Amino acid sequence: MPTGVALRDVREQLFDAAERVLLRDGPSSLTSRAVTSEAGCAKGVLHRHFTDFDAFLAELVLDRIARIDGQAAALRESAGTGFVADNLTRALTTLFESVAVAIVSLVTSRDELRARLREARPTGVPILTDAALALAPYLTAERRLGRIAADADVDTLAPTLIGAVHMLFADRQGIPPETADVHKVVTAVIAGR
Repeated sequence: MPTGVALRDVREQLFDAAERVLLRDGPSSLTSRAVTSEAGCAKGVLHRHFTDFDAFLAELVLDRIARIDGQAAALRESAGTGFVADNLTRALTTLFESVAVAIVSLVTSRDELRARLREARPTGVPILTDAALALAPYLTAERRLGRIAADADVDTLAPTLIGAVHMLFADRQGIPPETADVHKVVTAVIAGR
């Protein structure tokens, strides 16, 4: 006899359930049973759609990374408008207020997951590296428009911004930083001070 409720978009419902468990309880509590319980379905549902739990987690991480593309497009379109520091502050806050910090914790806590992700992403920390790569075209456009220093090394600036702002958000149990704190870090990094 089937248990749980009917799932229409099984993958997305399982991913959303995993995200809720990850955000609420942290990476050490993320198990197939916790995910399926959160999604309200039988444990076998996850294993019908994924070869094993680490395959599920790898797909979750890649799905959440794909969401950065939409945010990156919006950021690129903002080049030449508003203030550079404001645009970056908004984009970085949106990124790190999402599940990104928890995903980084998940990736760093699971060796098998990291190994699977290395197949597609041989360097860097998934999601952080992807976010830096997403920032670079925006920074390049702003440099071309003369809104950041003409000699700014965007390939260094982008990961520096990601790392500095990630540090503000990294304590998942703490209070998220104020927008003003993020803006202060962004301003200092792009000014080179």
